[in-house]
Amino acid sequence: MLVASASPAVGSPCLPRSPGGGRGRRGGGARFGMIAARSAPVSVAPILKKLQKDCDTPVPVLRHVADAMAADMRGGLAADGGSDLKMILSYVDSLPSGNEKGLFYALDLGGTNFRVLRVQLGGKEDRVLATEFDQVTIPQELMFSTSEELFDFIASGLAKFADKEGGKFHLPTGRKREIGFTFSFPVKQISIDSGILIKWTKGFAVSGTAGKDVVACLNEAMERRGLDMRVSALVNDTVATLAGARYWDNDVMVAVILGTGTNACYVERTDAIPKLNGYVSTSGRTIINTEWGAFSNGLPLTEFDREMDAASINPGEQIYEKTISGMYLGEIVRRALVRMAEEGALFGKSIPDKLLTPFLLRTPDLCSMQKDESDDLQKVGSVLYDVAGVESNLGARKVVVEVCDTIAKRGGRLAGAGIVGILQKMEEDSEGLIFGKRTVVAMDGGLYENYSQYRGYMHGAVTELLGTELSRNVVIEHSKDGSGIGAALLAAANSNYEHDF
Repeated sequence: MLVASASPAVGSPCLPRSPGGGRGRRGGGARFGMIAARSAPVSVAPILKKLQKDCDTPVPVLRHVADAMAADMRGGLAADGGSDLKMILSYVDSLPSGNEKGLFYALDLGGTNFRVLRVQLGGKEDRVLATEFDQVTIPQELMFSTSEELFDFIASGLAKFADKEGGKFHLPTGRKREIGFTFSFPVKQISIDSGILIKWTKGFAVSGTAGKDVVACLNEAMERRGLDMRVSALVNDTVATLAGARYWDNDVMVAVILGTGTNACYVERTDAIPKLNGYVSTSGRTIINTEWGAFSNGLPLTEFDREMDAASINPGEQIYEKTISGMYLGEIVRRALVRMAEEGALFGKSIPDKLLTPFLLRTPDLCSMQKDESDDLQKVGSVLYDVAGVESNLGARKVVVEVCDTIAKRGGRLAGAGIVGILQKMEEDSEGLIFGKRTVVAMDGGLYENYSQYRGYMHGAVTELLGTELSRNVVIEHSKDGSGIGAALLAAANSNYEHDF
C-alpha cells in the first residue's frame, strides 16, 4: 500500500495550461482556469487511507452483500415493491434450443445508436449459417422528439437494412419477417411481445410514449413504412445475452451486463415466483430480470459516493449500479482526487478548473492508468494532463493509481458478491441445481471485457465466497455481443410459425 512514500511534496509543480488565475468550485468551473489548493495543506496519506478503509470488502462484507442480494430477490419475487429489486417477469418461457431454422431479425435500442441484425438459422447441425448487422446513429433532436418521429426513424433504418437482404438470407414464402426487439429502458412487460414504457432514461425525453406499448409503437411505424415485419419478442439486453449464450451452452443459467450500466437476469422456476398471479409457463420456468442496479443493502460507501449520489438525477436510487458500473467509477475517482488536491496539494499549489468538471474522468481512463507498468508512470501522467490538464510528479501518479485501484477493487468484488447472491438463491431453492454441476454465468459489457483488473477482482471475490471446490463448477464466460443474436434467437424461439425441426 502506498501511503507516505507516495505522497507528493507540498510544493510539487502544477503548471497552468494557460496563464492567469480564474475562480472555480468543486464540481464545475471554467475550462482552463486554476484554483488554489488549501493554504496549509495536510498530507494526502490520511485521505487515501480513509478511502481505502471505507472501500474495504473483506469476505464478511461480501458474504453480507450476497445474502442480502438473495433475500432481496425473494422479496421482489413475492410482490411488486417487496424489495429494492423489481424482479421483472420476462415472459420468456422458450429458450433457444438449437433446433430453430429460418431468417430472423433483431433490433437493439438502448442508447444513442440502434443496431439491426439478421441471422439465418440452420437447425441443430448447422446452427448459425450467416449474420449481418448495421448500426445507425440517432440524431440528437430525435431524442427530444415525438414517439412517432423516433419510431418512424427506426423503422426507416430497419427498412433500408431489410432491402439489402439477399445472398445467404432466405425468407420462406408466405411468412412475415419476425424481429426480436431489445429495448433497454424501463418497461412493464405484459407478454413476450408487449410492454408498457415506464419512463425514458439515458438522455431521452421523447414525448407521447410513456404509458404506451413500445412494441405497438414500432409495429405501427413499420406498417406506415410498408415494412412487412412484426415483433415476436420484446426483451432487455441482459435477457437477450442469456438467450444468446444459452443457444451455444445449455449450462448457462445467469447473465450479467457490466458496462456503462449494469444488470443481471437468471433462469427461475415459475413455482418459486409467488407474485405470478395465475400466469402459467409452458416450460415451468422463465427468465427473471432482476434490475439489480437498485440493490443497496450493506454496501461499503464513501463520502465521495454520497456526494455523487446527492448530485445525480436520481439521488438515493441505483446505489449498487453507482458503485460497480462503468458510468460512475471514474467520477468517484475524480471526486477523491479533487479532495486530495484541495486539502493535500496532490498536484501542487493550484488545481486546474478542468479537474472540477463532473464525469470528466471515464472508466477507460482508469483502465489505461492502471495498466501503466513503466517506472515513471508516463501513461498516468499523459492521461492526467490530456484529460484533466493536470501536471503531476511521480509521487502524485502513484497516489492516483492507488485511488483507481481502490475504486475498481471495490466495484469488482461487489459485482462478484452479487453473482454469488444469485447463485446462492437458486441453489437454496433446488439443491444441486447450481453447485452440484457445471453452471455458466454469461458476461457482457465493455467494463468486464476491457478492464482486466476489475475483472480479476470480480473473479477473485466469487472464488473466495464459494471456496475453491465449489467455484470450479461455476464458469464465468464472456459472451461478446450476445444480446444482438440473442434477441433474434428469442424471436425464433417464440415465432408465430411452426419450425421445421
